[in-house]
Amino acid sequence: MNNQLEPDARLNASFRDPNGFLFRKAGILYRQVNPSYAEHYQMLMESGLYERLTSKGWLIPHTEVDLSLAQTEAAVKILQPELVPFLSFPYEWSFGQLKDAALMTLKIQVAALKKGMILKDASAYNVQFVNGKPVFIDTLSFEKYEEGQPWVAYRQFCQHFLAPLLLAHYKDVRLAGLSRLFIDGVPLDMAASLMPRRSWFKLGIATHIHLHSRAQTRYADDVPDEPAKARKLSRKSLDNIVTSLYDTVKGLKWQADTTEWAEYTQGNSYNQAGLQGKKDLVKQYIDQVKPQVVWDLGANTGLFSRIASSQGIQTVAWDIDPGAVELNYRQIKANKDQNLLPLVLDLTNPSPAIGWANTERESFGQRSNADLILALALIHHLAISNNVPLAHVAQFMSGLAEWLVIEFVPKEDPKVQKLLASREDIFPDYTQSGFEAAFSGSFNIVKSEQVQNSQRTMYLMQRREE
Repeated sequence: MNNQLEPDARLNASFRDPNGFLFRKAGILYRQVNPSYAEHYQMLMESGLYERLTSKGWLIPHTEVDLSLAQTEAAVKILQPELVPFLSFPYEWSFGQLKDAALMTLKIQVAALKKGMILKDASAYNVQFVNGKPVFIDTLSFEKYEEGQPWVAYRQFCQHFLAPLLLAHYKDVRLAGLSRLFIDGVPLDMAASLMPRRSWFKLGIATHIHLHSRAQTRYADDVPDEPAKARKLSRKSLDNIVTSLYDTVKGLKWQADTTEWAEYTQGNSYNQAGLQGKKDLVKQYIDQVKPQVVWDLGANTGLFSRIASSQGIQTVAWDIDPGAVELNYRQIKANKDQNLLPLVLDLTNPSPAIGWANTERESFGQRSNADLILALALIHHLAISNNVPLAHVAQFMSGLAEWLVIEFVPKEDPKVQKLLASREDIFPDYTQSGFEAAFSGSFNIVKSEQVQNSQRTMYLMQRREE
């Protein structure tokens, strides 16, 4: 729900929902409510559930606007939701973010049941992060609860939240990124097959993954809706399922400081004075540009991201390492940091457009753009570790932002020497002059200054106008 998408268009992210859809008119985001959802919407607003959820920061607020904005005749309400600064997706979240999103979804389910409603949709894509906290963004995911009805979103919750969390907990945190391959969530039979045998001895896991997976297989060939109609679920049983899920998710942990880059900021190529000098240069360049949105590419734990976010600038801190992103997220929670969103991203293989016709979830570069990119201690990883030509890096970054703060790390730097220690030096153009020549094709070099007590150089660049 950001405001960077093309104007006057329906959003493909909501095309599957018959109860309504998101659209944009004159650059403003709206949600249309169709007649099929009228009764449920009325109950949401009149039961006190909407007020309860928005007051706790669990549901994105909205205002009702003129019905003349409707995109079709079949409309009962037009809502204008509060905007989320940046849309992120579950495969870009750290372990802690996915866990917190899962727990909040279950808290919302409990709150809904107390008001006579139930979540019909428990998709992880219905959650976004604002100022370090998850918030539910789909107003049309609630429906009136009737005693005995099953929880239709149960399997979805298990696939979107529980399965990837368990794979991260038991196997490898990178397996949480499987949701990038499975837009409807990690298949439960796959998750069950990857779990260790000892997971059977955990009641919650055995119930919600192993037995749930077997039940799915057993009823796979049934006539649609027949099993659901035949099996009633009492309110007490429903409450027990939600409680069991909550306890299971709550108990999952992951050690974040064991990954490659989580401690990267220790043992840098400059001493404390040099580090402070680097911070001063970054702040100086940010103050000169005065951006509203900053993306820190290769942010690690967000040390330099906070130079921007602490000034009220919306900042997205991207890093390839899930451990670094997790530590960043924990720091945001502990310090109640504002305006900072840490996300996992491999710049050499960024998040693609996925889903139906590759249009349901936008790619990394389609969702919005930054005003300024920070690329600190990054260029040598792209150019030397991944063999990306400098001109390609420059062209890619020029498509993301008008302004660029980038640090050139020469071959003499200890970090580059470490990279070259295990491979042949096939990078004759990786020199300061070669770097400047490559980036001058896409940017004008506005400033360049050597980082104190180091061999590195900091640049401020502005995109060339075509």
